[in-house]
Amino acid sequence: MYNRAISGTYAPGSTFKMITAMAGLETGKVGTTEKIYCAGVYPYAHKPVCWYYTTYKSGHGALDMTKALEHSCNYFFYEVGNRIGINTLAEYSTYFGLGRKTGIELPSESAGNIASEDRAKQENREWYLGETLSAAIGQSYNNVTALQMAKYISTLVNGGHQIDVTLVKSVINSDGEEVPKDEIEAYVDSLLGIDESEDVKEKIFREENLAVVLEGMKNVTTETGGTAYSTFRDSVIKVGGKTGSAQAGDKTHAWFVGFAPFDDPEIAVVVIIENGAHGSYSAQVARDIFDAYFFED
Repeated sequence: MYNRAISGTYAPGSTFKMITAMAGLETGKVGTTEKIYCAGVYPYAHKPVCWYYTTYKSGHGALDMTKALEHSCNYFFYEVGNRIGINTLAEYSTYFGLGRKTGIELPSESAGNIASEDRAKQENREWYLGETLSAAIGQSYNNVTALQMAKYISTLVNGGHQIDVTLVKSVINSDGEEVPKDEIEAYVDSLLGIDESEDVKEKIFREENLAVVLEGMKNVTTETGGTAYSTFRDSVIKVGGKTGSAQAGDKTHAWFVGFAPFDDPEIAVVVIIENGAHGSYSAQVARDIFDAYFFED
């Protein structure tokens, strides 16, 4: 009876990379067409490696943002994370709704955590560059719920506009009058112990920045180098997505986050399989959900 969608928290792994991407692009720390050369082993901090190096003992070579997302290049996002720093990364993580309750009208929602210097201070220790690099690819202290990830993808696809998470369309009083939405929200927040002061000022992303990130998500499902291409290559509906394989001790959780249709989005879908090994398995579950939504009566 444990509601994993709102109570379970997991490292997001590579599904987090669009946050690092938008933070880097919006702050001007990386350009939309700039290429970063992936040599396989990142030369700073603890010298973390790209997954490609682990498998093939080489790097991806020169990649721009779109290709880096398509191939899920860790090296590229280590570099972007190094440029922007943990404070900016934490700011964008919070903006996308990670590490805080969504306010859905259900009990036992978890807030999760985001990687930040404040988190390190709670443990009376310093923050190190290596942790920033890990945070930039969705590891370190990052632990989120599936519902938070759905909000994050919806906010991204909507150009930065905050998306409310709710199960309640309206409430009608006994006298037949509709209760104002802000009154409902205030009541729910009070009941669930949500601090309204947590609201953050809305960011509207630049179209050119958003375009390269969403194009990368499309390539994940439509290009032969994409990490979910084998699952979506014959899909009638064009899907933007991202796979993730998040380390959890000696196990690996499998993520897929996505939206469809790509050109006129209607829904966001998030799948996590505990100890699922690789995001490609979650992608197949997402494919079934998209097919059911668009094609089954």
